[in-house]
Amino acid sequence: MSSKIRKAVFPVAGLGTRFLPATKAMPKEMLTVVDRPVIQHVVDEAREADIEHFVFVTGRNKQVIEDHFDRSYELEDTLQERGKKPELELLTSDLPGAGQTSFTRQQAPLGLGHAVWCARDIVGREPFALLLPDMLHQPKTRPCMAMMVEAYAKNPGNYVAVYEVPESQTHQYGIVGRGKDVGHGFEITAMVEKPAAGKAPSNLAISGRYILEPAIFDILQTQPRGAGGEIQLTDAMKTLAATRPFYGITFDGQIHDCGMKIGFLVANVAYALARHDLAPTFRQELRKLIDG
Repeated sequence: MSSKIRKAVFPVAGLGTRFLPATKAMPKEMLTVVDRPVIQHVVDEAREADIEHFVFVTGRNKQVIEDHFDRSYELEDTLQERGKKPELELLTSDLPGAGQTSFTRQQAPLGLGHAVWCARDIVGREPFALLLPDMLHQPKTRPCMAMMVEAYAKNPGNYVAVYEVPESQTHQYGIVGRGKDVGHGFEITAMVEKPAAGKAPSNLAISGRYILEPAIFDILQTQPRGAGGEIQLTDAMKTLAATRPFYGITFDGQIHDCGMKIGFLVANVAYALARHDLAPTFRQELRKLIDG
């Protein structure tokens, strides 16, 4: 099996009901964290891991995501005519190259596992990255997916990124059990979706970044619906783990759940404070708001 992770899957078919009315006519993935859409931040993370092909699993009314990753000739011409070279370079530098993006539809809301399965023919029989756009990983040093791709190259298998959560909150997450250290990660001994209070195998929560072998598609093909009447990815991973190794990679940066209003607001603050061009003035304005 290939040791190169070339493709990444982005499930972007969700309705974004937590952000209504903002998401009535705009995909939640296009909500901006500072001046970049959430989905752009996540694609940037994949690009920093040398991913070559970006596969978006979309739904109805998501055309604007496809437009975002395409040329905008009218806008580019206007910027060119007005001599706005920095803005033009910023706009074009973010674009994937020709043939680097694919879009397929998840035509029914049958869960994350089903969304992944919808990408099967585009991914083919090779390992792939899976990045959940709701979860922004703000690194202290190295981007999360770059760490995972490096670990996979040295020791192929299935990988899941995790982060520490308070013991009192483990019932809210998918939790893994930790085995012995292997390379830059550790063996996963168990995967439990929202364990009962006090029953979690650790305090390491799955953070929405995966590297999966193509055998996961075969499992998802016939897997019955699970919790919520949906095809659950965690169930398929547990089945695959019976025959193939699973490893965990601990991410020590900040993780922002942009599927929740508080997480989205915190992400905007955190990313703004990380910007040298914005942080000094923004910090002053924040102090005024808090003190006032």
